[in-house]
Amino acid sequence: MHTKKILLPTDFSENSWNAIKYAVSLLKNEECIFYILHTYTPAIVHNRFLAKKNVGSKQSGDSQTDSENGLKKILYDIYDYSKNPRHEFKTISSFSLIVDEIKDIVLSENIDMLIMGAKGATASLDVSMGSNAVRIVKAIKNCPILIIPQHYEYKEVKDIVFATDLKRFYNEAMIEPIIETASVFDATVKILHVQVTPELSEIQQFNLNMLKRYFKEAKHKVHLVKAQEDSVSNTIENFANKFQIYLLIMLNYQHSFIETITRETKVRLDSFAINIPFMIIPELGIYKSTPQLNTTASVVVK
Repeated sequence: MHTKKILLPTDFSENSWNAIKYAVSLLKNEECIFYILHTYTPAIVHNRFLAKKNVGSKQSGDSQTDSENGLKKILYDIYDYSKNPRHEFKTISSFSLIVDEIKDIVLSENIDMLIMGAKGATASLDVSMGSNAVRIVKAIKNCPILIIPQHYEYKEVKDIVFATDLKRFYNEAMIEPIIETASVFDATVKILHVQVTPELSEIQQFNLNMLKRYFKEAKHKVHLVKAQEDSVSNTIENFANKFQIYLLIMLNYQHSFIETITRETKVRLDSFAINIPFMIIPELGIYKSTPQLNTTASVVVK
């Protein structure tokens, strides 16, 4: 069995702790290394015109100590919550900006998935998720991102919704992370297309046929659902509630629904809010295999 590498950013808030608990529960049967990341910077670095790494700058001793102590507490809390021999935990305390550090760690540690908490009760792509959330989604192009709504309690994943507008031709490499995710949980993939037009175009029908071919060896069903109240997110949410589905997956690529809404205004972003865990798979976000490692815990200070 391959060991998965999971990155868990934290700001020591309740919602980030909730995301950590969700990740540990979700992957309870998988060999995993969890990297728990906390970044800190002096207040002046938060100025948008200084949004670069300040590795050479003087670090605040208090900030570093608080970061390291906070990460140690998280480790203690995790061991109280779940003592799983399949899981290894490493903590990273870094004097850096969160988006920059995530990009570096995803590459240097060959991360398979980033799991993060949302501040609101929904996994909406707006400021309620946190000031860095949309930038993370836009910046990370080689790793799936799983967003957990605040206070969301883990539920066994039996079915997965893969929502698509069918306007994009998907190759097998883009679909593989979805099939692999489904196989981990022995889940059925419900391919959901929210119809905003009466009929599928020729391109959409062709793309649907290709998806059926890619999923032929996996448990799946196709659902063509008429948009409710002209809202894609409401239609997806109602569909998920009806079938008791606890994981939504969408692909992020140029001109995709995700890429479009992360460029839109807050009003537009507020219209996309999902109350279940929401996985975004970038076009290049393909799962990778790594050697199995032993269960340990360590602190890395950067």
